[in-house]
Amino acid sequence: MMKVLIVGGAGYVGGGIVDLLGESHEVKVYDSLIYEESYRKDVPFIYGDIRDQDLLKQQLNWADAVIWLAALVGDGACAINPKLTFEINANSLGWLKKNFQGRIVFLSTCSVYGAQDAVLNEESETNPLSEYASSKLTAEEVLNDTDSIIFRLGTLFGVSDRFARIRLDLVVNVLVTKALLEKKMSVFGGEQWRPLLHVNDVASAIDTTLDSSLKGIYNLHYKNYKIIEIAEEIAKKVPDSVIETTPMPFQDSRNYRVSSDKLINESNFKPSFDLSVGIDEIYNLIIEKRIKDVNDPRYSNQSFLQRYGVS
Repeated sequence: MMKVLIVGGAGYVGGGIVDLLGESHEVKVYDSLIYEESYRKDVPFIYGDIRDQDLLKQQLNWADAVIWLAALVGDGACAINPKLTFEINANSLGWLKKNFQGRIVFLSTCSVYGAQDAVLNEESETNPLSEYASSKLTAEEVLNDTDSIIFRLGTLFGVSDRFARIRLDLVVNVLVTKALLEKKMSVFGGEQWRPLLHVNDVASAIDTTLDSSLKGIYNLHYKNYKIIEIAEEIAKKVPDSVIETTPMPFQDSRNYRVSSDKLINESNFKPSFDLSVGIDEIYNLIIEKRIKDVNDPRYSNQSFLQRYGVS
């Protein structure tokens, strides 16, 4: 059993990680609750900002391992304040490196690959197209010579747990919502590739590798899909919805496919959740009216930060 500090553990990704790691490890959550009003899990919780270094250092002294989820996430959200993005997403890892010598799990993003045609592995050239991707790539470089495993995550989908905020700014989640409530899915182009990953497969990958000797960078995804293919799968679940495609250029120019063979070959990890599971989860969330207002900005990182800011 390890003592595991999950920094930024109150959010969308953190919910499933806390639940799974809590089955076999002693966990604490450290979070500033940017998007949440309170923390409701029955888990030791410390309310704190990662820039409160004295408070965070106290918790690091307790921990054997740190799961570092703290970040501003998404191209649009990070473009609002690039300086703050690098402070939180990259510079904080330099401080962590100097103040913690235990095991580190860091979540990066496949967005570091930008727009490329080939199926990409961890040795492929990076091509970050946004402040978000650039900040994550910088953080990877900072952690290069530490006891760290770095996961480059695909585009997440699905529901994490019953407490964590759902994100409706992710392609699968937002298209299911649009199909149900507006009876149409607007797809710009549609031929762009995305490597998809269920949010709780992140937890499984961390659980599998936390107490292992694996170090370095690992792609983490379930399957590569074109965006139009995602919409077509959703239309099977919501047959009265229509897909509207337009050749109009869209602000998001990312286009990439990845391979996660390295992780699968070097560990016991295998993805457990396919796209249909995530579609069903969001479908049920909407149909059962477990979200009062899907347009509430708290369900979109960019919309929330544009309205309320973060400092």
